[in-house]
Amino acid sequence: MDMTPKELRNEKLGAKVVKALESRHFGACYCSTKEEGLKKALELIPEGSTVAWGGSMTAQQIGLMDAVHNGKYQLIDRDAAAPEEKAAVMRRALLAEYFISGANGISEDGEIVNVDGNGNRVAGIAYGPEHVIIVAGINKVVKNLESATERARTIAAPINKQRFGGTTPCLKTGSCGNCRAEDCICCQILTTRVCRPAGRIYVILIGEELGF
Repeated sequence: MDMTPKELRNEKLGAKVVKALESRHFGACYCSTKEEGLKKALELIPEGSTVAWGGSMTAQQIGLMDAVHNGKYQLIDRDAAAPEEKAAVMRRALLAEYFISGANGISEDGEIVNVDGNGNRVAGIAYGPEHVIIVAGINKVVKNLESATERARTIAAPINKQRFGGTTPCLKTGSCGNCRAEDCICCQILTTRVCRPAGRIYVILIGEELGF
């Protein structure tokens, strides 16, 4: 079956971004569908591994979270922890063999941007877990680093905040207010411009609109 113009564009852009990521020592691949993305992610995680995650709607949407919960893995599951245990579990996640995350923005030349409230997700990406798997829809790709940061702050964060509730301006207006609210979810902004050690972070770029 012939590809649509949008699918053709996504495939070509995906190949460009994968090449850019590899030039920065990330592992990377392009998958045209979420089903292919799920298959690739599970190929990367050996059975019996300790697995943890930071918040990622994309990982949920492709079925990765269901797969690890139903698979033969040792989970460090912050979502199943009692409220008084959650912080300790999130710290333990930094010692996982595999850490699953999403991305809030990816530049065409291979830089990855994530914003975080508690900091556990960006901490896991930056250091700790032996391997990091980032799953991201093609909608996360933008022209440059400035646009990736802007996307994280003005698109991803205001949408995410609608899930969490609270007092931030973006919850009320849908627009970033560059706030200093106690429940701000833009407390840390991580730019991952080079993967060190090489190959520790593997990016699965999927040719569908996924996540926020």
